[in-house]
Amino acid sequence: MTRVLSALVLLPVVIGTIFFLPPWGTFVLASVAALLAFREYCTIAQALEVSVPRVLGAVAVLLVCFAMWMADRPSDMASMQGDPLVFPNLVYLVLMAGLIVVGAVSIGRGRPAPGVLADAAATLFAAIYIGLPLGALAAVRGILGAFAVRSDFPWPFGDGRAVLMVLLAVIVVSDSAQYYTGRAFGRRPLSPAISPKKTVEGAIGGAVSGTLAMALAGHYVFRSPMWMLALLGAAISLLGIVGDLFESLLKRSAGVKDSSHLIPGHGGVLDRIDSWLFAAPVYYFFVRFLA
Repeated sequence: MTRVLSALVLLPVVIGTIFFLPPWGTFVLASVAALLAFREYCTIAQALEVSVPRVLGAVAVLLVCFAMWMADRPSDMASMQGDPLVFPNLVYLVLMAGLIVVGAVSIGRGRPAPGVLADAAATLFAAIYIGLPLGALAAVRGILGAFAVRSDFPWPFGDGRAVLMVLLAVIVVSDSAQYYTGRAFGRRPLSPAISPKKTVEGAIGGAVSGTLAMALAGHYVFRSPMWMLALLGAAISLLGIVGDLFESLLKRSAGVKDSSHLIPGHGGVLDRIDSWLFAAPVYYFFVRFLA
């Protein structure tokens, strides 16, 4: 019951932010989620005896998130279309923002330390692991509908709101199908050493359901052919499973059950967005370059 009540509170906040606030509202929500997830990431890193500086590390996460969001502001879309250098420049901008902060953190300590490489790598990884995908989600919300959405799109919200809601729907459908398919038909563990409750049958159910959800929902939003939407749905579903398992691997390595207890019945923010973190960059790439 606690899990359901938490979902009933969180979903209207997320959906309301996407639909009724301008694109900067989604960026603010993504930034808050990034900071909360980074805080939980630091707790996991500390349990693994890796030192991640919280203040400057948070700056790195926010810089990467902001750089990703700013790269696709709607006012720039007309000049960016067809420019083959956009994506390489974006990667450079995102990585350099994090790298500069990580270098400043390492130098600021003022003395050599045996774990400096691990600490610096963990700090930069947080910027890429958390900041980049959440910035990509905010960027998707800001993309103009005319760029990716069908001209005969029947929904009154013919812009990035619809595009972002498709991803939300696919991940929710895939996650729910994994859970219920696994409970009903699960026999073979998917990765018993990392997540004993996940099953091969549940993963198959989630992948199939996510593929169908993207093919059906995407058909009413994108101009892309059905086979491409099906491939995208399969990729998002499978990457969501990988993201979930990876976060479970981090927690299990650190000996913690949940990243935090911030969300009653759900664990922490990192527990809730782990599926998004691997899937969001692929979806952004699709919307930005292939849709």
